[in-house]
Amino acid sequence: MLDAHEIREARTQRPGRARDIADALGISEAALVAAEVGHGATALHAHPNALIPSLGALGPMMALTRNDACVIEKDGAYTDYHGGEHATMTLNAGIDLRMFPRHWRHAFALSEEVRSGLRHSLQVFDAAGDAVHKAYLPQDADLTGWEAFKTACALPEQTDSVTLAEREPPEAAKINLEKRDILLKEWARLTDTHQFLRLCAKLKMNRLGAYRIAEAPFVRALAPEAVDTLLQGVQSAGFDIMLFVGNRGCIEIHTGPIRRLEPMGPWQNVLDPGFNLHLRRDRIAEVWQVEKPTQRGAAISVEAFDAQGMLILQIFGVPKDGNDTRAAFAELAHGLPGQEPVS
Repeated sequence: MLDAHEIREARTQRPGRARDIADALGISEAALVAAEVGHGATALHAHPNALIPSLGALGPMMALTRNDACVIEKDGAYTDYHGGEHATMTLNAGIDLRMFPRHWRHAFALSEEVRSGLRHSLQVFDAAGDAVHKAYLPQDADLTGWEAFKTACALPEQTDSVTLAEREPPEAAKINLEKRDILLKEWARLTDTHQFLRLCAKLKMNRLGAYRIAEAPFVRALAPEAVDTLLQGVQSAGFDIMLFVGNRGCIEIHTGPIRRLEPMGPWQNVLDPGFNLHLRRDRIAEVWQVEKPTQRGAAISVEAFDAQGMLILQIFGVPKDGNDTRAAFAELAHGLPGQEPVS
């Protein structure tokens, strides 16, 4: 096992993304950042109740959330924060997050030299040392607030190593065929999309397991390329969508249009002002068109999963008054290529 000094030395020899460097060294990304404590990094209290209100005072930042197949980046401010012990959120047009504090286990303020100069960021990791959420200060930001943020949130003891737990394996599809009839009956009675996961839990299933045993009109299996087709269709049509990307500890949401698509190899990239998305199309294994009843009409989504059953992203029409794009989105979704569902 490399110590902090060895990690810092090795990092100087390996330019590139922190995640790739950590993988090459056989360590977690949290361990890579922790090694910089005292050399540009400060260990912080990791609960979002401690971090996010203080970030809100810093003004515009870039928020980044990712999973193994997708990265979302949004510009905005960490304002309109709603705290809690089990779930927290920010609700604004720029940075719209749902955060789950039990997965916020290690946090650092990091200042590092990059090609454009000195870059300052908050980096949060889960118990296994995998990134949960990152926030980047603009290059031209006033650093007075940043220094105050670090002082306010710093742990009393600063150490250049982290104690990590084993990585939780992805949860495969959980199916309960005996409860299928109950699932379909209660699915039809939903009045809010948030009720769906509670229904799955009650029936000892998960999202993907329920999709695999449901039927029309609730679900339709789509071809993996349907996500790319949908993004192109949204770009061409020019209407707003809601796009959700996340991991166990954080979900980041984009509400708005898609203007510029730039495919590169296996990646499909959205490169819009204030909003970037980077999607590994080759890691999409299952895609589902899903319909859930609500009091405001049917909520139709397109949802992509990887080969391990992890949710990559969800895309919805926007249901807001004065900007309700659900009908236009449904028309696009119904035209996407289908395929035989996974059994």
